Amino acid sequence: MTLKLSTAIFLIFLVFISACTNKRAQEMPPPELPVVDVTVKDVPIYQEYVGQTYGYYDIAIRARVEGFLLDRHFNEGTKVQKGQLLYTIESETYEANTAAKRSELVRAKTNLTKAQSDLNRIRPLAERNAVSQRDLDAAVAAFEAAKAEVNAAESALDVTKVQLSYTKVRSPIDGIIGITQAKEGDFVGREPNPVVLNTVSKIDTIVVRFAISESQYLEFRRFEEELDSISRRSREDVTKKRLELILADRTIHPYRGAIDFADRQVNPNTGTITLQASFPNPERVLRPGQFARVKAKLIDVKDAILIPQRSVRELQGQFFVMKVDEQNKVKVVNVDLGKKLGNMWLVKSGLQKGDRIVLEASQNLREQTQIKPIQQEFKIII
Repeated sequence: MTLKLSTAIFLIFLVFISACTNKRAQEMPPPELPVVDVTVKDVPIYQEYVGQTYGYYDIAIRARVEGFLLDRHFNEGTKVQKGQLLYTIESETYEANTAAKRSELVRAKTNLTKAQSDLNRIRPLAERNAVSQRDLDAAVAAFEAAKAEVNAAESALDVTKVQLSYTKVRSPIDGIIGITQAKEGDFVGREPNPVVLNTVSKIDTIVVRFAISESQYLEFRRFEEELDSISRRSREDVTKKRLELILADRTIHPYRGAIDFADRQVNPNTGTITLQASFPNPERVLRPGQFARVKAKLIDVKDAILIPQRSVRELQGQFFVMKVDEQNKVKVVNVDLGKKLGNMWLVKSGLQKGDRIVLEASQNLREQTQIKPIQQEFKIII
């Protein structure tokens, strides 16, 4: 009797506890969670590439003849003019060669004069049969040989004059000259001695070369195809305003640039292709060899769907957000994402204008969970 009474009391206790638990569960309020509306706005799509700067022209100044360097006629790192004297190489040997070739030319011309005189004397005699045809042929041959000797001597003299002129090394362009690679007294013009003495760069316009992947290159090509439908003038305006140059200190170069060309092939080792862009540089702030980032505007996306990056959860390569319906219930939605834009994701599909999502992605939320949404204003940074 006592056992039956104890069992009955225990069962009553369990029923009471279960009832209290169910009541407590029914009374538990839904969790409060911050939610945001998806953002719909027109956004430009940019891509950044790391590049290196070069002069519009980077001309190597070479010693084209051998000899000891006698003098330098410029200050390193300054502006030089086309034709300005930069270096002087010893010229005695080349002056002597020029003098010798000039003497050979004088001798050849003397021989030509004699051969001409002999021919002028023999030709009338041959016409009267006073001399043999053989004598006439010999005189003609001597005259032609003398003319050839004069031509050869003139050419040889021209060569020595050119070599002599190479002892005066001049700038081929207007530009900025760099640090000299040879000092006065150095033997130059033959390896292993210095051959390249310096470099002159034209930097009123600076060029930037950067490598992009095949897929990025195709994005560029699609942009170019879109421009084909625009008038020529509009196309040029769009292209000229297309590129920005971000410098090492994160400042933006004040002049926009444009793509000059793409290399003829993709590098099979890296899977990239090199592009070159040019930027005006009238103040000559940019110098060759700098690293900078090229920011290219690819396209404007109309009515783009944007969501905070923190709202997205990734699982096995798939991306999900917690969408909140009109009954404030959570629905797990798969989204197709585009580019990252600041602190936002560009959504290709899966959401539309007017949708609400949970601000903080969480693995604890389950499908159809009832929540109490707290509307949040999210600061967009693009």
